[in-house]
Amino acid sequence: MKISLSSTTSRIVFLHVVAIALTAIFMPLVLFWLLSQETKSLHQRSMAEQASAIARYLKISPTGSATLALPGSLQAQFSRQYGRYFYAIVDQEGGLVASSIGAPLFPIGAPSGDGELDVEIGDSRIEGVSIRENVAGKLFTVQVGEDLGHRDVLTDDIVANFFLRVSWISIPILLLLLTVDIVIFGRALRPLRRASREAQEIGPSRTDIRLTTRGIPSDIQPLVEAINQALDRLDSGFRVQREFTADAAHELRTPLAILRARLEDVIDPRLRRQLQADIDLMSRIVGQLLEIAELDSLGGRQKERLDIKSLAKKLVGDMAPLAIRMKRQLSWSGGADPAWINGHPEMLYRALRNLVENAIRHTPPGTT
Repeated sequence: MKISLSSTTSRIVFLHVVAIALTAIFMPLVLFWLLSQETKSLHQRSMAEQASAIARYLKISPTGSATLALPGSLQAQFSRQYGRYFYAIVDQEGGLVASSIGAPLFPIGAPSGDGELDVEIGDSRIEGVSIRENVAGKLFTVQVGEDLGHRDVLTDDIVANFFLRVSWISIPILLLLLTVDIVIFGRALRPLRRASREAQEIGPSRTDIRLTTRGIPSDIQPLVEAINQALDRLDSGFRVQREFTADAAHELRTPLAILRARLEDVIDPRLRRQLQADIDLMSRIVGQLLEIAELDSLGGRQKERLDIKSLAKKLVGDMAPLAIRMKRQLSWSGGADPAWINGHPEMLYRALRNLVENAIRHTPPGTT
């Protein structure tokens, strides 16, 4: 399916929909990954603190042997009955000092510090840390692990349900953001819509209109100013054309009058009639040019409500002498009810008169 993106608003909205859709998909995934990493880091820090707590109860006897005497709370936490946490202490020679499972949790060469360790013991998967502690000048490795099958249920539930909950929360928020963006884009494009409405009013009779630059965005303003400059040039061209038409018509009337006067000197009647017809045609063309110039000057006037039937009836009365002189019949037909329109009475009258004149001249004699 081909999507039509003909307007700037539709393109911006479409790109925002794509961006919001991608954000709605990837943002919960990224947040879920960050939460998982933070949860894992929290477990590691917690087990490292537990290892440090165990090391505080590690004592060195006068004979040099290491003993561990845990208080009741730690014994219960690392007991086999609880089965969730495990510990082991190994000396620097690799000997086992103490262990809740009777053996080291992780290999002796496992990384120390906050490094994550992961092993399987029986049916259990143990994850934990291994730290180094110096006790009375001797170096010990304290290992603490947690059975992944018995992890903190509350924390696991939070992590497990995070993606579902955040995705349903983020989608309405992003849709609200999209709605706000559409409103913002609509307000930002309001000056352009106003300029479009102004441009629709520009025509041959309204070349004085210019687009308003107030409120136009700075990146669009050069285009609007260029359009206004182009309209200035067009207005100047129209004005020169109107002035030329009027001047040419006025200048031609004098030679035509001289030609008409000199026709009396032509002896041949047939030639005189032909020249008279040519002069009449030229005079009519010149008269139409003058009318065009006058109509251009009337173009900016306001329209008024008028009855086109009354205008046509008046025209028939005015043109009847010409039709009779040229041996044609001119009639008017129409109902009694007026036909109201909005227009320029003089311009409409001249347009109708031009049509009737052409009809009279091209209708065979003796017809209507």
